[in-house]
Amino acid sequence: RPPVPPPPGAPTARLLFLTDLHWDRHYVPGSEAACPDPLCCRGAAHPGPGGAGFWGEYGKCDLPLHTIEALLAQLPGAAPFAAVYWTGDIPAHDVWQQSRQDQLLALRTVTGLLRRHLGALPVYPAVGNHEATPVNAFPPPYVRGNQSSAWLYDAMAQAWQDWLPPPALRTLRAAGFYTVQVWPGLRLVSLNMNFCSQANFWLLINSTDPAGQLQWLVGVLAAAEQAGEKVHIIGHIPPAHCLRSWSWNYYHIVNRFEGTIAAQFFGHTHVDEFEMFYDEETLTRPVSVAFVAPSVTTYINLNPGYRVYEVDGAYPGSSHAVLDHETFILNLTEANVPGAEPRWQRLYRAREAYGLPSAFPADWDQLIRRFQDDERLFQRFWFLFHKGHPPREPCLAACKAALLCALRTGRSADPSLCQPLRPALPFPRIQALWQQRRLC
Repeated sequence: RPPVPPPPGAPTARLLFLTDLHWDRHYVPGSEAACPDPLCCRGAAHPGPGGAGFWGEYGKCDLPLHTIEALLAQLPGAAPFAAVYWTGDIPAHDVWQQSRQDQLLALRTVTGLLRRHLGALPVYPAVGNHEATPVNAFPPPYVRGNQSSAWLYDAMAQAWQDWLPPPALRTLRAAGFYTVQVWPGLRLVSLNMNFCSQANFWLLINSTDPAGQLQWLVGVLAAAEQAGEKVHIIGHIPPAHCLRSWSWNYYHIVNRFEGTIAAQFFGHTHVDEFEMFYDEETLTRPVSVAFVAPSVTTYINLNPGYRVYEVDGAYPGSSHAVLDHETFILNLTEANVPGAEPRWQRLYRAREAYGLPSAFPADWDQLIRRFQDDERLFQRFWFLFHKGHPPREPCLAACKAALLCALRTGRSADPSLCQPLRPALPFPRIQALWQQRRLC
């Protein structure tokens, strides 16, 4: 049955969504912002203008802790939240010099910051690809000893034990994923998307379902279906960025449980986008949307940002579906003016910005169709895609074709999903354009 808007006066809930914080403890205001290294805004401060801003900097830079703290400190002034979804990537991009001690320091420091500012608000985390060292290296659970990820999962279970019940902590310790009831009628599944990552060399051994996570997910969804629960799925890496076999199996699961999966939420790309899921028989009927929220960090060349989702609230018969979402940013040009206070402001509200009647899968599918003919609307999306700080080069025909194809492609390397789009572009050319994007 296609989703329908909630009855008038039905309660709604606001979910705070944080992803890709990337705290750089070596960030130095006034330091070199345009350096030849993979990560800048570190080292000695230079006198005069042109250095890294106090609150963050456009370029290859991550964030100082005081910017993350300023974000969290101003949240109580916003409307109350029902819960927080936090999808990982806590350490900075200085991956060549990280140790396990560095990663655990980042985990404990930022977790403590969230606990201090969010109080009793329940927080549901997911594991990012930067939590490990070496980066992206997440061996399957059958790998034991010093090469295993036990050092990380045990630390996470200890840091997050106030947020998660014992059954969730058990599967978190085993393989970095878990399920928990958010409120009556709504279940959360937190996936460890590193078991689908194209950059995880451990998956050369087995890329189909290396941790038995997809099999476990089917069991959770079947039980939720039986119990009449709806499910929110959170994870770090979006499904279309996964290895092909994993991604196609995940797509198949979403199709099978389209009536149970109320929403999907991911991060990782640092930009503001989404991925469509269609029925597998015709690839025309939209069945789900994977929302991909923008990063808290500036890396690369972005404003800091975060997302708030409005969902159908807790009442009998609720769909628990996303009804709208808002994105907030810190405009660094304004914030870094000497003497200015950091002012987090709403960049846009989705339904208002795009003229959506609702925020169901069919609406996002229709929006992609509108992007093809309405150039002004597409350029508005391009501006918001980059959190209000787009690159100097405009997104013209080939760039637009590749981006619209990416929005339609909820499973990895599937040329058939892009065939209805205009202008037609050969799929290998589209993939080459995708690979030019600087992903995390």
